Amino acid sequence: MTTLTSLTAADVHVGDALPDLTIPLTRTFIISAAIASRDYQDVHHDHELAHERGSADIFINILTSNGIVGRFVTDWAGPASRLRKVAIRLGAPSYAGDTLVISGEVTALQGNVAEIAIKGMNRLGAHVTGTVTVELPETAA
Repeated sequence: MTTLTSLTAADVHVGDALPDLTIPLTRTFIISAAIASRDYQDVHHDHELAHERGSADIFINILTSNGIVGRFVTDWAGPASRLRKVAIRLGAPSYAGDTLVISGEVTALQGNVAEIAIKGMNRLGAHVTGTVTVELPETAA
């Protein structure tokens, strides 16, 4: 859900849940994201080679996971927000055919800076967990 206006610190409270972001992970999405991030590792685009290396299928790379997490927070916070820190840890791989659901909650708010705990889940469990620090505008534009 993309907001046309940005949230301000007055709009945000500790405990607020962000709306979930659901992303179907098609082969086209995984391959395009790997190419866009210049990650030509075969496990992100070649099913046979990924399988030979012990993977069930091609899977998204960390740069894609990081980008999805950033999009998740900025879609919620709005275009005037600014990511200050993204700290994620990968868990279960996200394969072609999976659906990735990102959820989050505001865990801290200091002035106009919010900390968001995020979790990205797929059929295997937690794909990505971490925190994002986002600076919100002090006043509505």
